[in-house]
Amino acid sequence: MSIRLKITTKNVRDYFFLEKLTPEKPSFLFKCSIEEYNDYLFHDAIRSLKDHIAKTWLLCEHKTGKIAAYMSLIMDAIKLSMTEKELHGLNYPFKTIPAMKIAKLAVDGGFSERYKGIGSFMINAAIGKAFDCNEDYCAARFLTVDADIEHDKGVLVFYEKNGFTPNAELSNKNRKTISMRKDLYK
Repeated sequence: MSIRLKITTKNVRDYFFLEKLTPEKPSFLFKCSIEEYNDYLFHDAIRSLKDHIAKTWLLCEHKTGKIAAYMSLIMDAIKLSMTEKELHGLNYPFKTIPAMKIAKLAVDGGFSERYKGIGSFMINAAIGKAFDCNEDYCAARFLTVDADIEHDKGVLVFYEKNGFTPNAELSNKNRKTISMRKDLYK
C-alpha cells in the first residue's frame, strides 16, 4: 500500500482548489462509498442552489479538475440546554442559537485512498465560510452537522476529532444521525 499524502491548510493549494458548484461544472465523475451522497451531488445540489436551500462547495484537483470532495452549507439554529448555554458562556433568553450547518460532506473514494485529511480540510473550509459570513452578513456562533451514523458508524469519531460535540437537546437513540456542534469562538 502506498503512503497517503496528508492534506493540510498549508499545502492544500498545491493540489486542490475550492469552488462553488455551478450548473456548468460536471459532477458525474464523483464517487464516494455512500450512494445517497453521490445522488445528492448528481441530482439535488443544483436544484438546492437554485432554490436557495444550500450552497455546495467543491474541492477540485488542480491536475485533473476532478472533484475530490464536496460540502453543502446551509444556515441553521440549534437548541441548547441551559447547561450547554452555560458551557459556552451564552446567557441569552433565546431558545435557539444561530449556526451554519454542514448539510452534506463527502470525499471521493479514489482521493481518500491517495490523500488523508481531506474531510478535515473541508470542515476548516466551512469554518472559514462561517467566519466570512459573520464578518460581513449575519451571525453564526456554531458550525453544526447531523453526523450520519446510519451509513458510517465511525463518523462520530471523525467529527469529535475535529472539535464537534453532540447536542444534548437533540439526542435520541433511535435517530439515524447525531446532531453535533462546534463553537466557532472557543
